[in-house]
Amino acid sequence: MVTLDIMMPFYGRFDHFREAVQSVLAQSDPDWRLTIVDDVYPDLAPGEWAQSLGDERITYIRNEVNLRPSRNYIKCVGLMQSEFSVLMGCDDVMLPGYVARVKQLIAQFPDASIIQPGVSVIDTDGADSKPLADRVKALYRFRGTGARQYSGETLATSLLRGNWTYFPSLVWRVSELKRHGFRVDLDVVQDLAMLLEITKAGGSLVLDDTIVFHYRRHSASVSAVTGPDGSKFRQERTLFYESADAADALGWPRAARAARHHITSRLNALSELPGAIRARNVVGRRTLLQHVLGRPYSKSS
Repeated sequence: MVTLDIMMPFYGRFDHFREAVQSVLAQSDPDWRLTIVDDVYPDLAPGEWAQSLGDERITYIRNEVNLRPSRNYIKCVGLMQSEFSVLMGCDDVMLPGYVARVKQLIAQFPDASIIQPGVSVIDTDGADSKPLADRVKALYRFRGTGARQYSGETLATSLLRGNWTYFPSLVWRVSELKRHGFRVDLDVVQDLAMLLEITKAGGSLVLDDTIVFHYRRHSASVSAVTGPDGSKFRQERTLFYESADAADALGWPRAARAARHHITSRLNALSELPGAIRARNVVGRRTLLQHVLGRPYSKSS
C-alpha cells in the first residue's frame, strides 16, 4: 500500500494548526507523509513549532509570497509524491483511524478517483456542531450505508444539487489532480469544480459512513467571509452555467437542469441577504438578490 500524502496549506490560528498536526501524528497507521505549506502567515511561531517536532515524515515549507488558496493548492499538488493524497485543512482534525480507513477503502475500490470518508462537524472550540449548512448537506448526500461508489451523471447531478462533500477530508487520486488542475479564478468553489471535472472525465467517488475526520466550521473560513459580499455566489454562478453547458454536451439532462436551477445555491444566497442588509453592503445586497432571483449580474454589482 502506498504512503498517504497529507498536504496541509497553512494560514490560520496557531492552536487550530497545532491540533491538526498533532492529529496526524496520532494516526494508528504510521505510513503517511505530511507536507506543511505555510502561505506566509505573519506569525512565525507555528512554523518554528512544526520544524521542532523532529519527525522525518514532516516537511515544512514557507512560501516566498502569499499565493492565496487556489495557487497554494496548486503548489501542494505539485509537491505530491504518492498515488493518493489529501489537502487537509490547517484547522481540521483527523481521528486516529483516518489513514487506516482510507487505505482500506483504496484497497476495496482500487479504481476510485476520490474518496469521501465519514465526517462530523465541530465548531471553533472543537464541540460537536450541526449548523444549517451541514444539515442541508446531509439532505443531499446519497442515501445508503457502508462504502459505496458513484460516477457519471448520477454523481454530477447530486453534486450540482448540493455539494455535500467536505474538501479538507477528501482523498484524491493524484494523477487526476495533476491532469485537471485547480482553477485560480475560483477561490471558494474550486473543490466542486475539480469534482465535476473528474466526474466528467469518467472518474468515480467512494462515499463512506465511518467517521474518521472532524471538519471545523467557523466564521473565519473563506466561504463564510465571502458569503455576505456576494463574491462567493458570483463564482458559483460561473461554475453552474459552465457545468450546464458541459452536461448538455455529454447528454446529461438531469445534471444540466440541476446546474441551471442551482436551487440550493440560491437559497444559500437568500440566507446571506439579511447580513448584507444589516451591514448596509449595497453591492453585496444587490449581488445576492440577483443570484436569488436568477438574474444576470450587472457590471456595477
